[in-house]
Amino acid sequence: MFKYFPKNYVWNLSVDLAIESGAKMGEIEEMCAPLMDASNAPDAEGVRAFAETWRQMSDKLYGLAQEDEDNGRMLSAGEKYLRASVYLTTAERLQGHGAPGRLALYKRSLDLFILGITLSGANCERVEIPYEGTYLSALYVRAEGVTGRQPVVVQVNGLDSTKEMKYFVGLPAMLAKRGIASLIVDQPGTGEAIRLQDLRARFDSEHWASQVVDWLETRDDIDPKRIGMEGVSLGGYYCPRAVAFEPRFACGAVWGANHDWRHVQQRRLEKEGNFPVPHYWEHVEWVWGAKDLDDFMRIAENVHLDGILDRIRVPFLVTHGEKDSQIPLKWAHRTYDQLINSPKRELKIFTDREGGVQHSSFDNPSNAGAWIADWLAETLGGRTAI
Repeated sequence: MFKYFPKNYVWNLSVDLAIESGAKMGEIEEMCAPLMDASNAPDAEGVRAFAETWRQMSDKLYGLAQEDEDNGRMLSAGEKYLRASVYLTTAERLQGHGAPGRLALYKRSLDLFILGITLSGANCERVEIPYEGTYLSALYVRAEGVTGRQPVVVQVNGLDSTKEMKYFVGLPAMLAKRGIASLIVDQPGTGEAIRLQDLRARFDSEHWASQVVDWLETRDDIDPKRIGMEGVSLGGYYCPRAVAFEPRFACGAVWGANHDWRHVQQRRLEKEGNFPVPHYWEHVEWVWGAKDLDDFMRIAENVHLDGILDRIRVPFLVTHGEKDSQIPLKWAHRTYDQLINSPKRELKIFTDREGGVQHSSFDNPSNAGAWIADWLAETLGGRTAI
């Protein structure tokens, strides 16, 4: 794990995710060097300083991108808009719910992302999936070199990630090269769903996952028999739950097991384990629609996989970082052990040898992501060689 700030895990997590999303080291240094003192400040004061510094870099890139556009250099402009979006996403993620300017940061990051993928010619388009009288927003990445109907992997966020973050980290590009499309969803409780539509998280993930499958089955470019699902972090709970109750999924994979999230909350109340974001308890109350901490802990009692996984009768991959400091490794073993009816269950622990030992491999998602992509390609009829 790259530790720019010696005593601030949450900020280091954010910086590492930004680097893996395309941040440049010179820009990281320019943004982070002035923040060393602020990294030791109380949450609200420190994250305001973080947001302002990263916003300024985003604004600088926006200005440079506009100069590129004025000169007809659209590819260069698109790359800068995408990086500017990464920096705003990173800044926004650290802000507490209701923090002044947070929503504006988020909306601007979305606008910059769309500018970036449009001008850079990225294999990515924003789509909307009908849901509960409104919609779930998603990013659709097409398989490369495939004629006819494509296999697809539905990819879902963790507690505090967004579809843009999952796109940037690179699994969709890895899958596209292997002949598999991706649908990266802001499910209830994440991304646009919580920020713009007030769609809160729910423990019965099959409720929204089934409607995603309904939408995929209407597309003439998707093979309805080859729809897989992948979840990262808290998605390591959502994904197995959805695959267990939605038989149309052909396989599932988790990038970080999250077998018993209720137990993780109990540990966090006791100050054990690292938090993924500042203002953690306010964040989870917002995401889950809880009135207060007691109400949240009552809701969290439902967020576990015991008594559920024997319903899974399709191939399933469980991965976990050996040194995950958020979710103990034992939960990956628990998930694997309970997949008793999966015809092809596999447990992969990422070690120091290949990297990706931290939570959901944020310290090195390249090797871990490629391993997951290869397994999905082998399972869904993609390719692992040109």
